Amino acid sequence: MSIFNRRNAAFGWLAWLVTKKAVRFVAKDAVPKVDPKTRRPNRAAIAVVVASAVGAALVWRRLSGDGDPYPD
Repeated sequence: MSIFNRRNAAFGWLAWLVTKKAVRFVAKDAVPKVDPKTRRPNRAAIAVVVASAVGAALVWRRLSGDGDPYPD
C-alpha cells in the first residue's frame, strides 16, 4: 500500500485549501487598522518598525566590531 495515492493527494489538497483560508482570515484580523481621518498607521505598527530598526542596528554593531563577538 502506497502513501502517495490519489485519495491522499485529494485530502492533502483540500486540507491545504482550508488551511490557507483559515490563515487568511486570522491574518486579516491581525493587521493593524489605519485611521481613515488621519491616514496614519497604528502606534503598534510604528513601535514594531522602531524596535526592528534598533535590533538590526545592535546586531550590525556587534558583528562589525573588533572580531570578538562575545567579549568577557
